[in-house]
Amino acid sequence: MDSRITVTEVRVRGFHLDGYGHVNHARYLEFLEEGRWAYVDAHPEFADGLARGVALVAVNLNIDYRRAAVMNDDLKVETCLIRVGGRSGVVGHRITHIGSGELVAAATLTFVLLDQRSGQVVPMEGEWAERLGPLVVDAPEGK
Repeated sequence: MDSRITVTEVRVRGFHLDGYGHVNHARYLEFLEEGRWAYVDAHPEFADGLARGVALVAVNLNIDYRRAAVMNDDLKVETCLIRVGGRSGVVGHRITHIGSGELVAAATLTFVLLDQRSGQVVPMEGEWAERLGPLVVDAPEGK
């Protein structure tokens, strides 16, 4: 697999479920967040900048739910950077069922980088463009 894409595995537990016995829609946000943290951990290009007082802040999230996930399902969360613009970037996610390979959900998250001291958006040019540009991949299938 492309090293610019990270994979995180999640097992569906009882506390992830809603009254209908499938993963509550809000829990997918946590699965996606796990994927993004794994992505940052795997890419020092991102992690080093964040360690210097820059925060990745979500400004828009779109999720397409495709299949219900239920108790004890093992899920794979694939995370990648699919766009870097002047002021924002987009992270792509795919959540698939490990046993069947079926797509459970696909998501895109638009983010900005925020200087935690000044509260200002950090432009994604210069150093940040050099750091993040090489990490961009084509949008994952299904999204």
